Amino acid sequence: MWHNSYFVVPAVLLVAAVLYAAGTHQRVRHVARPQGLPGRGLPLLDTAYLAGGPGRVFDTALVRMHLSEQVVISRSNLVTLTGAKPYDAVDQAVHDAVGATGSRELGALRRMVMRSAAVQEIGDRLADRGLLRRPERMQRARTARRLLWLAMLDVVLFTGLALLLDDNDALHERPNLLVPGFLLLLGALGLATSTPAKGRITPAGQRQLSLMQGSTPWTPSSGVSPRLAGGAVLGALALGGLAVAGLENQELEQAMTAAAAQDEAMRQAQASSSFFSSSSSSSSSSSSSSSSSSCSSSGYSCSATDSGSTHHHSSCGSSHSSCGSSHSSCGSSCGSSCGGGCGGS
Repeated sequence: MWHNSYFVVPAVLLVAAVLYAAGTHQRVRHVARPQGLPGRGLPLLDTAYLAGGPGRVFDTALVRMHLSEQVVISRSNLVTLTGAKPYDAVDQAVHDAVGATGSRELGALRRMVMRSAAVQEIGDRLADRGLLRRPERMQRARTARRLLWLAMLDVVLFTGLALLLDDNDALHERPNLLVPGFLLLLGALGLATSTPAKGRITPAGQRQLSLMQGSTPWTPSSGVSPRLAGGAVLGALALGGLAVAGLENQELEQAMTAAAAQDEAMRQAQASSSFFSSSSSSSSSSSSSSSSSSCSSSGYSCSATDSGSTHHHSSCGSSHSSCGSSHSSCGSSCGSSCGGGCGGS
C-alpha cells in the first residue's frame, strides 16, 4: 500500500536541495567589503585583471617592464632581466619566474606569472570589493542547481513508482498527486530564484569598466612608475588588450600575441584531454592519469580562461577564486599550481 508518507524522502531531498541552491546563490552575490566605485582611479594592474583576467595582467606588466628597461625580449621570444629592481609584486613574480638563469621563454613565463600569488591577490581584491565574482562560489552554485534538478527527478520517479505499485483497492489510501505537484512547483521556484550569474564581472564591475572606457583615453594614476613615459599606452593595453594598445615595438606585440594564442590552444587541448580521460575510467591507472591531467588542466584553465575578453568566463578571481573548485578537486598533488594562484566573482 502506497500513501502520502511515501513522498517524505523525496520531499526532504527536494527541500534540502532548494535551500542549498538558495544559499550558494546568495554567497555568489555576497560582497565581503563593499565600497563605492573608484571612478577612473583604479590601479593599472587591477584594471587589467578586471578587463581581461590574469593574462592581461601579465601582458600589461611585461610591457611596463619593457618600457622601463627592466627586461629585454629577444627575437627568439626569450625574456631576459636587466637587473633593475621590480616595481611591485607582479614585477617580483616575473623576477621569481625567470629564476636564477636570468632568462626564460615568453610562453612559459606567461603561464607561471598568471598562476602567481601576486596576480591572485589582485583577483581577490577585486572580488572583495564586489567587482568580480568568486569562481569557486559560482561552481558551487552550479553544482547546487544540478542537485536540485536531481531532487526534482526523484520526485517524478517516486510518483511513478507509487502509481505503478498502487493496488487500486478502494479501501487503501491512494497517492495524492497534489503532493508531488507541490514539490515540483517548489523545485521550479528554486531554479527560477537561483539562476546562475552570467560571467565573472559583476554589474558593479561592468559599471566600473564603463567609467574607464569613457570618451577620453584612460591614463592610470597608480601602478606606473613616475619616471616612466607611456602611461596612455599601458592604460589602453590594460583596458583593451594588445590589439588596442598599438605598441610601437611590433615584434614585441607579435611575440606576446603568439604566446597568448599558444596558451589558449594548450588550455583547450588539455581541457579536451581531461574530459575524454575522465569519461573513460577503465582501470585504476587510467583513472590516476585522468586525475593528473584534469589537475594540470584545471589549474591552467582557470588562469587562461580569464585572459583576454573571455575573462568572465575566470578565472579566476580568487584563490580561492581563480582556481575555484579546481583547487579542491586537485588536492595536494597540485596544490602549489592551483592554490598558488590562478587568477573571480
